[in-house]
Amino acid sequence: MGQVLPELDLINRVKEIKTLGKLIGLTNGCFDILHIGHIESLKLAKNQCDCLIVLVNSDLSVQELKGKNRPIINETDRCELLAALIYVDYVGLFNESTPKRLISLIKPDIYFKGSDYDLTKLPESKIVETYGGKIVSLNFLPNNSTSNIINKIKSLS
Repeated sequence: MGQVLPELDLINRVKEIKTLGKLIGLTNGCFDILHIGHIESLKLAKNQCDCLIVLVNSDLSVQELKGKNRPIINETDRCELLAALIYVDYVGLFNESTPKRLISLIKPDIYFKGSDYDLTKLPESKIVETYGGKIVSLNFLPNNSTSNIINKIKSLS
């Protein structure tokens, strides 16, 4: 089971892990209404690193990205749900629209993102490239998204 850590504790823990020569992977997202697409991506990521860190958009950040009616699940619960997964070692929260600042501080060996994103256009990719990290695209399961779940629920009413 993983741990939810405040930013400074997360950064210090990463420093400790790096001294052990462990491969650190990192991914991020809103993770609003956890679904099988999230689980499969996290499983794939964990299989490629020793320590998987998941950075979660804060409630404010999700509202800015997805609109005033989101998130459905609050940030504390989203972080705890992710930390409960066997594939996740550490969870951190960020307030910005992208985790660029935290990525530049953590400097993961591998940065994972879903294949629904163009990695060449991600601002995070540029940061990872500056210190020689690797960027890996994870297969995206079609028709598995929080938006699809919300739309299905709406169609039931």
